[in-house]
Amino acid sequence: MIPHEKTLVKRLEDQPFALVGINSDNEKRYRERRPEMGVTWRSFFDGGSTGGPIASQWGVTGWPTIYVLDAEGKIRYQGVRGEAMDRAVDTLLVEMGVTDFERGHYGEEEPAAKPASGKRGSVRAVPLIPAPKKRKSGL
Repeated sequence: MIPHEKTLVKRLEDQPFALVGINSDNEKRYRERRPEMGVTWRSFFDGGSTGGPIASQWGVTGWPTIYVLDAEGKIRYQGVRGEAMDRAVDTLLVEMGVTDFERGHYGEEEPAAKPASGKRGSVRAVPLIPAPKKRKSGL
């Protein structure tokens, strides 16, 4: 997963895109390995176990679990990986009107990303991952 995530972050560095990780590993071990793995995006610690508060609140039962949220914080895609994740993110960027990706970029044999489905419907991300506090200038 991490090699693809690094590529995605690099490719979209000038776009309104953010990758957020939730990590259930041992905190000390993860902090030590994070630079070696090349993780440059935000990654929240979830208590050091798969039963942490974030995983519990979101009902995560398998790892990795991937949610792609739109600009309003609603889950639009779930369980997409590799090029399907790229297509999901690119689709949302096109919907926002910030970019126009070429058709056929992914190849004809690749399946399209499928929207999230299930009993939950759309879930607001704001209560779970608050926006970072703005820093006061001049400090």
